[in-house]
Amino acid sequence: MRPDDWHLTDDVDDFLARARGFLRSRPVAHIMPLTWTARLRARGAAVYGAEDAVFGVLEREGEVHAVFYRLSPRRGLSSTPLTPEQADGLAARLLALGHSVPSISADESTAAAFADSWRRHTGAQPRVRVRLHLNRLGTLTPPEPFPAGRGRPVGERDHEHLMQMCRGFTADVGETVTIDAGNWARTRFADKHYTFWETPDGTPVSMAGANPMVAGLVQVDPVYTPGHLRGRGYAGAVTAEVSRAALLAGARDVVLFTDAANPTSNALYRRLGYVPVVDWISYDL
Repeated sequence: MRPDDWHLTDDVDDFLARARGFLRSRPVAHIMPLTWTARLRARGAAVYGAEDAVFGVLEREGEVHAVFYRLSPRRGLSSTPLTPEQADGLAARLLALGHSVPSISADESTAAAFADSWRRHTGAQPRVRVRLHLNRLGTLTPPEPFPAGRGRPVGERDHEHLMQMCRGFTADVGETVTIDAGNWARTRFADKHYTFWETPDGTPVSMAGANPMVAGLVQVDPVYTPGHLRGRGYAGAVTAEVSRAALLAGARDVVLFTDAANPTSNALYRRLGYVPVVDWISYDL
């Protein structure tokens, strides 16, 4: 396909008018553009600092073949699966228009193809930042035995403790984001539904979030237990709670990302019934 088969726009509604059917045709594989376009439509681009967002649709003869989005010049590009030819066409189009791309996040083959094209066009030396697994829930298998305690929804009175746990999570995964009362609404953490696992005395010891349902799919994110409380089954229990809640709410699919380099978390989610479906990778360009 030619580079000019890519239709670029800064209007999320224009993007979705062209791409909605394509995105919803494979919601698990397309979880990231589905999630972020839903956020931008619900709360506005300014909330996330995405006033300069760019969306792209690869189409020919009325058929959509792929999409990408980049929320700002400082943020990376994310794409649905591309062939090497399509990835090269996208790199050429973006460069011709003067766009910078600091990083690429996509399924492994797409990210590698785009990174290689960017290297050939610009001389940049791509570097792998992180490898992830996208996992889909098969049959939910709660941990046995459950740790003592219970899961409960996070309420307003828990907000400071929730922000503390989200700060712990971002530190663990290397995200650079300010999380405090003044900035909370501008983070990706603000639009989720959260559950705490608490001990019998009411102390929260683990948390899990769930994104709002989109296209029949719920993404579990984040899951976090403070370091000194790990190894006691809390993360498995709270993940099972939010996964069950998503199914009861009518989700057809429940998914979550795991760090490919963390065998402990990957083994935990396998035991709960999550199965890897896509290898995901991010390159710094």
